[in-house]
Amino acid sequence: MIQLGKTSTLEVVKQVPFGYYLNALELGQVLLPNKLAPKSCQIGDQVEVFLHLDSEDQILATTRMPKAQVGQFASLKVVSTSRFGAFLDWGLDKDLLLPFAEQEKPLEVGNYVLVYIHINHADDRIVASAKLNKFVDKAPAFYNEGEQVDLLIAGRTDLGYKAIINGAHWGVLYKDEVFQILKPGYKTKGYIKRMRSDDKIDLQLTRGTKDELDSQSLSIMIKLQQAGGFLPLTDKTDAEVIYQTLAMSKKAFKKCIGGLYKQQKIDIQTTGIRLIED
Repeated sequence: MIQLGKTSTLEVVKQVPFGYYLNALELGQVLLPNKLAPKSCQIGDQVEVFLHLDSEDQILATTRMPKAQVGQFASLKVVSTSRFGAFLDWGLDKDLLLPFAEQEKPLEVGNYVLVYIHINHADDRIVASAKLNKFVDKAPAFYNEGEQVDLLIAGRTDLGYKAIINGAHWGVLYKDEVFQILKPGYKTKGYIKRMRSDDKIDLQLTRGTKDELDSQSLSIMIKLQQAGGFLPLTDKTDAEVIYQTLAMSKKAFKKCIGGLYKQQKIDIQTTGIRLIED
């Protein structure tokens, strides 16, 4: 189905001095201006385009792709404000409106804001909303524990960080398991830690698999070699210090040094870990 605010592959059906008309089926013929058309464009060609509204609210095609489409969440920069709301840079010539009524807090030029892009059915225009909870799926989710998912960080809470899972559901990363700053709009891979009985979803950034632990153990060995064979880190060291030094959680660090000790690659001392020379 061909939709406003999304990409479609459409056939070129007519050429005019100022561009090409594409067959958008139920939306009719839409204009692709010359400056946005592929070189050597001809009647009969199939062209991938994004459909949006021009300044006169006419449907227009462009080969320039936006930073996000209708039905997606994205972190976008405020480039101007007016009595209607804030205007966001979403990669097209015409900026995206975030109406005042859809803002969670006052915005200034230069701010980044996490929004959901949708069609305002009152006037059929593409707009943004920062009221994310209206657009996150409230139906029970069906994920498997340990399943890898795409995460979009939405913000901090008392528990840690709220994240949107696969562009659909809310999940939580707990602060005692995250040892890096996660800003709203940051995208990363994560894992389903637990599907709770209250339909909430606990997340984690790593699974602690053997491959991950092997990679982290190798990282510790490299850091030891770079530091002259000794690191002042123990199982009593603050978790943030461990993360800043090794980019891993304290839990992973303790597992790794335990394994390296058994392999007789390191010596665990009261003040730190020391590399055992061959």
